[in-house]
Amino acid sequence: MSVIIAILVLGFLIFVHELGHFMVAKWVGIHVFEFSLGFGPQLLGYQKDKESTKYALRILPLGGFVRMAGMDADETEEGVDPAANFNDKPLKSRFAVISAGSVMNFLAAVLLFIITFSAIGVPAASETNVIGEVLADSPAVTAGLQSGDRIVSINETSTPTWTTVAESIQESGENNIHVVVERGEERLDFTVTPHYEPDAKAYQIGVAQQLLWEKQGLFAAIKLGLIQSFQLSKLVLDGFVAMIAGQLSADDVAGPVGITVAIGNAAAGGAGSLMIFTALLAINLALLNLLPIPALDGSKLVFLLIEGVRGRPGAPEKEGFVNLIGFAMLMLVFILVTYNDIARIITGG
Repeated sequence: MSVIIAILVLGFLIFVHELGHFMVAKWVGIHVFEFSLGFGPQLLGYQKDKESTKYALRILPLGGFVRMAGMDADETEEGVDPAANFNDKPLKSRFAVISAGSVMNFLAAVLLFIITFSAIGVPAASETNVIGEVLADSPAVTAGLQSGDRIVSINETSTPTWTTVAESIQESGENNIHVVVERGEERLDFTVTPHYEPDAKAYQIGVAQQLLWEKQGLFAAIKLGLIQSFQLSKLVLDGFVAMIAGQLSADDVAGPVGITVAIGNAAAGGAGSLMIFTALLAINLALLNLLPIPALDGSKLVFLLIEGVRGRPGAPEKEGFVNLIGFAMLMLVFILVTYNDIARIITGG
C-alpha cells in the first residue's frame, strides 16, 4: 500500500511541476508536442489530431516532460508555425517557461499547508500521558509498549502528564524502570531499560507524545501556510549548502526507495502527516530543480541568464553536451542513493 501511496504522491508532484511548464508555454504561444508523465514505453495516450498536443502516461514513474517545438534543433516539424518555437520566443518568455515548474511546486506546497491547517489542523504535542508513537528498534518496543498505551506510573510514581513521564525516565538514568500502563481495560506491567541519546542529551526509552490537530481559520491557515513554506525553504537551502560544504554525506541523502519508505511512514500518521510531508517534498523538488546542475531547470536558467548578459544565445551543441554530462552524473547519483536506501533498509539503519 505504501508503494501505491508513494507513486500517487510523486505522480502528483511531477504532474504539478510539468503542468507549470505546460501552462506557461501555452500562454506565451509555444507549440507543445507532448505532455508526459513518466518515461519509457507509453501506457496510455491521447491526441485529438496531428496538430494538437499529445498527452501520455509512460511506464516508469520517475519524472515527466513537456516536449516543446524548437527547444532543441530537432524539435521542429512541418505544420508548426516558426513563431511557436521555444528558442524564437523572447528571453523573458523562455525564462518564465523554465522556472514555472518550480514555482508551481512551491505554490502546491503552500496550498497543501493551507488545506491541512484549515481542514485537519496544526499538529501540536499533547501533554497527556498517552504514547503517540513507539520508535522502531527502541527499548520501548523491545519491552512491548504500544502506541495508545497510557503510562500511569513509573517506578510506582504516578505520571499524569507527559512531563512527569519524561522526568521519571530522566531520574532513573540507565537503570531499569518499572512501567505500568493502561491498554484498553487492562493494566499491564513492563520493565524497560532507558538509553542515553547524545543528540537529545537525555535518557530515553523510544516513545513519542501524541499529536493533537488544532484546526485554524482560513486567514490564519493562509498566514501559517506561507510562513511554513518559506521556513522550510530556508531549511532545505541550508541542507543543500551543508551538502556542498561536505557537512552531509551520501548516507544522509534519500533516493526513490528511501522517499517511498518515508511517504509510507508519513501516511501511517494520518492524512495530515501525509499532506505536510507531501508539501515538504514539493518544496524540495522546487528548489532542487533550480540548482545550477546540468540537466536540471536551474542549468537552463543559467544559460538564459548568460544569453541575457551576452546579448546572444550560446552554441546549442555546447549546451547539449553540458546537459548530457550532467544527466550522466545525475544517473550516477541516482544509483548511489538508491543503493544507500536499500542498504539502510537491509541493515535497519
